[in-house]
Amino acid sequence: MIGATNASQRPPLLLVHGAANSSPVWRFWQQALAGHGWSSHAVDLRGHGASEGSVDGATMSDYADDVAGVADGLRRTPVVVGWSMGGLVAMMVAARGVACACVGLAPSAPAAMRDDAVEIRPGVFGPEEYGITSDDPADQPAMPDLDIEERRVAIESLSPESRTARDDRKAGIMIESLPCPLLVVTGSEDRDWPRSAYADMRLPAEYLDAPGASHWGLVLNRRVLPDLATQVTAWLDANVT
Repeated sequence: MIGATNASQRPPLLLVHGAANSSPVWRFWQQALAGHGWSSHAVDLRGHGASEGSVDGATMSDYADDVAGVADGLRRTPVVVGWSMGGLVAMMVAARGVACACVGLAPSAPAAMRDDAVEIRPGVFGPEEYGITSDDPADQPAMPDLDIEERRVAIESLSPESRTARDDRKAGIMIESLPCPLLVVTGSEDRDWPRSAYADMRLPAEYLDAPGASHWGLVLNRRVLPDLATQVTAWLDANVT
């Protein structure tokens, strides 16, 4: 777990990375949050980054357990913030009543019902399933709005992923309600999880659009991040503190 400390009296933020990823992807967000007076902890889910254990066989509930375990060790009830798959994990954690607010950056959306016909398989896969087939920063079509340094951070954050967890999401993760406020942030250039992907989401939420941000850009685009961090922390100030 990577921590960025701050003397603020606000609740801490738990930052949850996406699939086939790890905590270093939050490097620029942690800097921006600290600048706004918010402390943060970037979590490595089991088998990702520097964490222990294996991703093989890990489920979405296992990932939520990982984050909830970190939350239980904090002095104050945290805000959970997640990107992509991590956004859905964040909502699962918030549904357990261990978060005072939840922010999803292009989160994988919860399902209205579970599809038990989807096969849940064991196994591990890599970032190639998300279109990342090279470790050359200049050759990253999935990151069109990132500069070379931002792409290097993205590549450094890559990690193996659980096939079981991915199938679990395909079958559908149901969340009936959240006992805390929810903010969903989408990027205008995100082709994976655009704003329209949440049209049928049953959970009450406020929405924020980040102009010019791709899916990766929501976490690593330093041209977008200053305004985005300002708006997200303003929302937190209004809904948490």
